Amino acid sequence: MPGAKIYAGRARPSPKFMVTEPPELKTGTEEKPRVLVVDDEYGPRESIAFTLATEFHVETAERAAEALARLKATPYAVVVMDIRMPEMDGIRALEELRKIDPHVSVIMLTGYGTLHTAQQAMVGGANQYLRKPPDIAELVEAVRKQAAAARLRRQQAEMVRRTEEMNRALKGEIEQNEPHIWQGRASVELVHDLNNPLTVVIGYAALLAEEARAVAAQDPGRGRKMQEYAALVEKAAEYCHHLSENWRQGARKPAEYQRLDLVRVVNDVKQVIFFGNLAIRVGGAPTAPIRGSAFELMRIFQNLFKNALEAGAQQLDLEIVPQDAAYVVTLRDNGAGMTPDALKRALRGGFTSKATGTGLGLNICRHLLGAHGASMEIESAPGRGTTVRMIFPAARG
Repeated sequence: MPGAKIYAGRARPSPKFMVTEPPELKTGTEEKPRVLVVDDEYGPRESIAFTLATEFHVETAERAAEALARLKATPYAVVVMDIRMPEMDGIRALEELRKIDPHVSVIMLTGYGTLHTAQQAMVGGANQYLRKPPDIAELVEAVRKQAAAARLRRQQAEMVRRTEEMNRALKGEIEQNEPHIWQGRASVELVHDLNNPLTVVIGYAALLAEEARAVAAQDPGRGRKMQEYAALVEKAAEYCHHLSENWRQGARKPAEYQRLDLVRVVNDVKQVIFFGNLAIRVGGAPTAPIRGSAFELMRIFQNLFKNALEAGAQQLDLEIVPQDAAYVVTLRDNGAGMTPDALKRALRGGFTSKATGTGLGLNICRHLLGAHGASMEIESAPGRGTTVRMIFPAARG
């Protein structure tokens, strides 16, 4: 019924509205997404549950405390929750809910519909906001969309967890089998450097899957987005291909150097590897022509940015300045910083203070910079961040 509204009165509906799980209509073994409806008013709560029950496995709770207890015991795809409830309101419940399950989708309902209330809900971590009573079609579509989004977030979290497990296992292997032959060390460097771009491929592939459904509806705007994501995925895939090809050849054949723009390389790393992270700011010369390998230079800045961000830096300022026949690249961050001893060990390789790190990042940078005829100096102190200064020879002619 287009334009129909969910029941919002306080009187109890007829018995048929108490049915929240009608007979299964789907075939196959796919489990329905779990939805939890939280509302202290019996009528709206059961009406919403009945409306959603055909497509979802629906459970209800009349108090926020009950809902939080259920979330601790069962993973839900979506929580549909009223903002105004006794004992603990929806805004406070939302804060506690996010501590229990950061991936579940939350749709907030309110009969008051004020902008301030909506802002509170969204700032608190809600995924969507609907006025109460919601339109039936709008509610079903919102739950369907948010269930798919929650499933995607859980899949991505699982991928990240597995990657971290592999990194921990890799670190353990390094510690047990040192000293490595150079062949083994090269393979470790490959795995280390492939981790970031492959994560990008996974993230953008997921976005592409979402946009593909929108393209089916002939939405030109989203079609353009899909093309942008595809281009970024392609760049990251090319980067991965270069690294793997470099390993296939035994890392013995020197890279082919050509004239390129260092500023463009840095911005490519920011956009492709770090999703255009606003914490990374690039300034100074508009162009910086040098000779080198774009992919090897990308490895340098990928490692430097990653190290700074994982050290807690909230701001990374990179400046490229021409000086005589060279370009001086200065990267400053406000991260945790390192002691002189930790810095010395990090430059040698195999040392890291991070649970999932391999300790190869700075060592990789040092070797690749040397191959480009560039130098590197690092200043760092605990609580004062780190400054990396590199000098690249300018391209001649």
